[in-house]
Amino acid sequence: MAQTKPIRGRFAPSPSGRMHLGNLFAALLAWLDVRSLGGEMLLRMEDLDPDRCKPEYTLQLADDLRWLGLDWDLGWQEGTDEYCQSRRTDFYAEAFRKLEAEGLVYPCYCSRKELLAASAPHASDGARVYSGRCRHLSAQEKAALEQSGRKPAWRITVPEEEIAFVDGNFGPQSEVLRRDCGDFILRRSDGVYAYQLAVTADDGAMGVNRVVRGWDLLSSTPRQIWLMEKLGYEPPAYCHVPLLCSPDGRRLSKRDRDLDMGVLRRQTTPEKLTGFLAYTAGLMDRPEAVKPWELVKGFSWDKVGRADRVVEEVL
Repeated sequence: MAQTKPIRGRFAPSPSGRMHLGNLFAALLAWLDVRSLGGEMLLRMEDLDPDRCKPEYTLQLADDLRWLGLDWDLGWQEGTDEYCQSRRTDFYAEAFRKLEAEGLVYPCYCSRKELLAASAPHASDGARVYSGRCRHLSAQEKAALEQSGRKPAWRITVPEEEIAFVDGNFGPQSEVLRRDCGDFILRRSDGVYAYQLAVTADDGAMGVNRVVRGWDLLSSTPRQIWLMEKLGYEPPAYCHVPLLCSPDGRRLSKRDRDLDMGVLRRQTTPEKLTGFLAYTAGLMDRPEAVKPWELVKGFSWDKVGRADRVVEEVL
């Protein structure tokens, strides 16, 4: 009899500052999703950006999760770096070489100005779709650009293929890769591996089969599903969650220090904050003090819905 893989979700924050209310909202829903299914929770630190991610933020982030009562079964632990993306460069290089060996990877020498000129706006979200300009460069043209001192980023050639999936909260989704996202970057010109490659390779290698995250990453899902298959992994199930916004419609952001954990921990208790988040998510009729485990039995995506939430004040 074939052994069934364990259900494994993950929370994979970027330690680039103190978590804010929107991060906690996504973390709670990811935790409730996997706990309601009797699965394991993995914590991974997505600290690829060396300029913004700091070790002190990593420690702070883990402490804030514990304070709220969101535990994890495997993944990052203090004193280890196995689950920090900044320490997994060799693993990403191996994945990159596999794609390169299939003839899918090519250097892109475009400057930011050239990218804007050579890209078409995405029809739905205003993002820009790369034209594939550097895909067609000759060996002589590449050599000339190298001699001029330009360091290339590296892109992957995507096919004219439709990727369809059913999101656990937003329902049926589909995207034609060449038309809707274009050839995307796998490695930046400074040598840092890009989010799309790192997160896909990590989810595959770490056995993650439930991904819960903000709907702002919904458009990344088709390319990650395609990359998963190219790397030999089975894609996980995806559930995208609403975002928390300020009254002026702006999404909560670490850069703006919107209701970060430093403020929240001084103002309230873990139980009251969990109750507020659960109420905001539609899991409770009113904001009452509650522990995360008390919400597991009644958790349902039908209660969460898809509309973004406006947060005027907490408690």
